[in-house]
Amino acid sequence: MTLALPAAMPVGAACPIVATTVSHFRHDRQRVAMPHVEAQVVVRFGPALPGGVDVHAMGPGRRVLRKFIRAGHRAILVRLRPGTYHAALGVPAANLSGHPIALDDLWGHTRTQRLLEQLAGEPDARAAATLLERAIKERTDCATLVGATPRFLHKALQSLQTSGVTTVAHELGVSERHLRRVLQQTLGVGPKTYARLKRFARAVHAAQSGRGIHWSAIAADAGYYDQAHLIADFRSIAGTTPQLLLAELRDSEQAAHVENDQVRFPVLR
Repeated sequence: MTLALPAAMPVGAACPIVATTVSHFRHDRQRVAMPHVEAQVVVRFGPALPGGVDVHAMGPGRRVLRKFIRAGHRAILVRLRPGTYHAALGVPAANLSGHPIALDDLWGHTRTQRLLEQLAGEPDARAAATLLERAIKERTDCATLVGATPRFLHKALQSLQTSGVTTVAHELGVSERHLRRVLQQTLGVGPKTYARLKRFARAVHAAQSGRGIHWSAIAADAGYYDQAHLIADFRSIAGTTPQLLLAELRDSEQAAHVENDQVRFPVLR
């Protein structure tokens, strides 16, 4: 079962958490996951793990992930708000990569071990998710986060989804070089990569939402030059064609639904 939970603490501009998801894999199945631009903290529960639980962090994903997961495993995934990574994890966003980094290497052994012991002793998924959220919140100071995050970051991230770097930098009154540096420091990817991932997500969402799929119209609405540009992006990010990716995502979601493995709740704001 996958639960997208409301954050345990109030969600505001400086809260480090965007969303929390709890997954329980009751049967063996292939999981297909879209890339997220946010860094994540992931807890895994399973009989093959040392002590039955481990925790790691990951930077922004740039590719569709495919992973076969054995029955009986659970996972908690917390997506972090851009601009809060350094405060929450102890390293700049630019130091995070797409592969897992043990939380031991970021928080230190003592703090991480205490969290693992708490998680291992909590059988309730929602309660375990709350423990993780609170541990992350303890690492951050909202007042500090507000001062450390550039005021224009949110507007920049919104504008970059539909406008180029030059246009957005001009609108914000900053240089392109400064805008690129800010995104690398706070998000871990540059403006073009961020815009590309958001464009890809819009195209997939549009294709999943529509009854009839017209790729040329989806390409134009999502911000691609043309359908060929969209297909090239799908091959680069997903490693396959648009049609095959949609089939993979549909099969993955249907398997989860049939097994009652996916239930989603809105994040309270």
